[in-house]
Amino acid sequence: MNDILKGNWKQLHGQMKEWWGNLTDDDLAKIDGKRENLVGVLQTKYGYAKERAEKEVNDHLTQWEKAQVKTEPMMPKK
Repeated sequence: MNDILKGNWKQLHGQMKEWWGNLTDDDLAKIDGKRENLVGVLQTKYGYAKERAEKEVNDHLTQWEKAQVKTEPMMPKK
């Protein structure tokens, strides 16, 4: 999951604000594409237990990744 976050940070940056509306630009700068930082910020901002923060991150990234696969253009068959 960390590779998804780190590798797609620019695309996910704006998505994070939709998923967790209380995140500020400063929070996103602290996260900097690092899963551990995101979990920590969610714990601080929302008062989540570590397990809940990790589950939310995993759930959102999994859904986002599945949506990306569905929207990628199909390669023509040769």
